[in-house]
Amino acid sequence: MEIVIIGANVLTYILFAYFAMATLYVFVYATAGLFYKQVHTNKPITKQRKFAVLIPGYKEDAVIVNVAKQALNQEYPKELYEVIVIADSFSEDTLKKLRALPIRVVVVEFEISKKSKALNKCMQVIGDDYDVAFILDADNIMEYNVLTRINEAFDHGFVAVQGHRTALNMDASFAILDAMSEEINNHIFRKGHRVLGMSSALIGSGMGIEYSLFKKTMATVDSVGEDKEVELKMIKKGVIIEYVDDAIIYDEKTKKSDVFVNQRRRWIAAQLDYFRSHFLDGLRELILRGNVDYFDKVMQMIQPPRILLTGILFIIAVISLAFHFFAPTALTVYFVPGFEAWLALFILTVLSLFFSVPHKFYNIRTFKAMLRIPQGFILMIISLLKIKGASKRFLHTTHGHATDSNETLNKKT
Repeated sequence: MEIVIIGANVLTYILFAYFAMATLYVFVYATAGLFYKQVHTNKPITKQRKFAVLIPGYKEDAVIVNVAKQALNQEYPKELYEVIVIADSFSEDTLKKLRALPIRVVVVEFEISKKSKALNKCMQVIGDDYDVAFILDADNIMEYNVLTRINEAFDHGFVAVQGHRTALNMDASFAILDAMSEEINNHIFRKGHRVLGMSSALIGSGMGIEYSLFKKTMATVDSVGEDKEVELKMIKKGVIIEYVDDAIIYDEKTKKSDVFVNQRRRWIAAQLDYFRSHFLDGLRELILRGNVDYFDKVMQMIQPPRILLTGILFIIAVISLAFHFFAPTALTVYFVPGFEAWLALFILTVLSLFFSVPHKFYNIRTFKAMLRIPQGFILMIISLLKIKGASKRFLHTTHGHATDSNETLNKKT
């Protein structure tokens, strides 16, 4: 019996250690994010770089024409940026409408579609007459000054920059929760990281990377989670990724639970794959070269989604509290550490989220949306149970925001 107790205690302490690591990770960066300030200098820009605005899309007929039109509405000099739609499986009618715009259309076709394949094929076609590759998703709408802001960051010496992706729509409970999750991630993995000198996390869209660097790095990528692979490879080489909070890119948030599950399943599977394949390499880089940024990024891949972390810690804290006060002593020896330790982790996690949620979310609509969090937690558990193979195949997310909902976003141009 003593061996069983020791075994159970060891497993529990391992579980506690993992959740303690995850909690302290988000708490440290969430606290640091409170001190983030967007830096602008009064120095004149030394160079206006030429941008390739790359918009890969797969069966995005419902939104792509409007997105392409909106991408043209930048205050940046027209001759210094080219909007390029990478069309995978679009209808002929959509292609005709796109070709009527002052943009470039690159049609691609693959047996198995991937964003990485589309980007690589496109860059083979368009050549190298660009300074910066700026990536948008097929549902993204830029504010009028995004390219100006990204160019400014490049002028400060950065070669990889992540813009501020934020919600286009908050017209349903899941859309509000998705939007809030995005802003929490912006605070922790972008603002907090930059305050402490670490690289901002890339999101896969709204990001600008030196064209030659992006093309060279992408040529080695053939995965579903291409943004994370590019991120890891660049940071390993010593590239620091900047975050520009006032380069606003609007992104459609999902209203449907099944889409929510698909997205999270893909993200979790990709992150776990990258953690398994890069952990030893990250540890070696940390020990031999002192590359803290790279090791931190590898450890980020094993972080549980915030909704899972909060929900699991709440459940464990409640169970441990019940065991402490009501269970027979013979059973309490199996449940370590004590409820105080688990409760402390839960409180720190809640504080981290409180620090990270923008003030605009403190309203009755958000409160009503938060009533769906238990459902979101269950869906995240479902995502975990279905992650097998999710990182190996393309899982398409359908978009469908209304055309007229975006027409005022760039009215300042």
